[in-house]
Amino acid sequence: MRNANIFLGVLFVIFFAFNMNQNAEAQDLHDSYIEAFATLNESFSATDVHRKTIIDSAEKKHLISEFTEFNKKAEKLFKIIPIPLYTYSSEAGNVFGLAKYNVVKLYKNDSITQPSKLTEVFTMSSKGRINASVTSELVFKNNKFVLLSFVNFKKNPEYIYGIGNSVDFDSKESITTDRFKFNAVGLYKVYKDFYLGGAIDYANYFKIETDTSSFLAKEQVLGIDGGIHMGVGLSGGWDNRDNRYNSTKGAYLFATAYWYTKALGSTYNYTTLEVDARKFFNPWYKHIVAIQATTSFHNHDVPFYEMAMLGGENKMRGYYKGSLRDNVLVDAQLEYRMPIWNIFGITAWVGTGRVAPSYKQMTIDNFWFSYGGGVRIMVDTQHQTNVRVDFGFGPKGVHGFYINFAEAF
Repeated sequence: MRNANIFLGVLFVIFFAFNMNQNAEAQDLHDSYIEAFATLNESFSATDVHRKTIIDSAEKKHLISEFTEFNKKAEKLFKIIPIPLYTYSSEAGNVFGLAKYNVVKLYKNDSITQPSKLTEVFTMSSKGRINASVTSELVFKNNKFVLLSFVNFKKNPEYIYGIGNSVDFDSKESITTDRFKFNAVGLYKVYKDFYLGGAIDYANYFKIETDTSSFLAKEQVLGIDGGIHMGVGLSGGWDNRDNRYNSTKGAYLFATAYWYTKALGSTYNYTTLEVDARKFFNPWYKHIVAIQATTSFHNHDVPFYEMAMLGGENKMRGYYKGSLRDNVLVDAQLEYRMPIWNIFGITAWVGTGRVAPSYKQMTIDNFWFSYGGGVRIMVDTQHQTNVRVDFGFGPKGVHGFYINFAEAF
């Protein structure tokens, strides 16, 4: 009996050990199934994410491709069809017009000669403004000769705030100026990037209308009766910019002097000198830092409408052009240009400047300041040319809005 009990105990121990082993193997198998399922699930999830990423990437590429094709078609139309213009100003009212801008190569398959530019603008306004102009920059073989020209007729209602650097922006007078102007500068490359040439300037201010209470009439300011301006000049300087209309590197330094004399048929005897210095940096990718400094000097019998004028669409943006005017002007600006996406970019700038009767009276105080920003839309990818939309500001509520072709400088 004792042996039988021992036998049964041994069988029980063997059965218990076997059963425990089977349970352990079953648990291991279960854990293996769970792990394999989790791994498979992760694989399916990763595949779904990868597939979604591929689809999103394909959709983006498709949209970019469609936009690129649309932009190519738009550029072709831009080269043929004039762009309609509309703006509003208190002195001119509603202004409507057309503008045409083209950058072209005068010589095909020429990688050395820079492209030429031709711009035509015609506008009319509800208050009688008429403006018609043709501007050209023709660059000939190997950049050896450059011809700049400007032809303009305008009947222009405008404001005048006074003469000098201290004016009241809340006090302005209305005048209307009728003028025809022609200007041409021919430059020949004499050594490397150094140019020298001659210039001619003709203007006929054949009608100027002012209020009888205007300070121009009361003080009989020189130029109140209009007149003919006929001058010849010299121009020379250095230009090694990589692109005349959207520079990314290089420098530009030019000086131009004119002599207006009665011997040539001019109503007034006076001289002018203008100096324009620019430098462009490309610190990284397509980000551009641009710097410009200019000065204008007018001497002797200068009529008020030919004085050095601060403001406008290119310098000290935000200020009404001519709101500050005198015999001497000094100004400078720093601009940062940054690409955003595809053909779109933005820019921001700060500027400062002032006018004075002479350089001796030009002090470092009372400089005016300008700041602003804008949007850039590339309308000619071949020649990297933009349409720019700028918003400029200054103290005492000074502001301005501008739409134009190519960069301000």
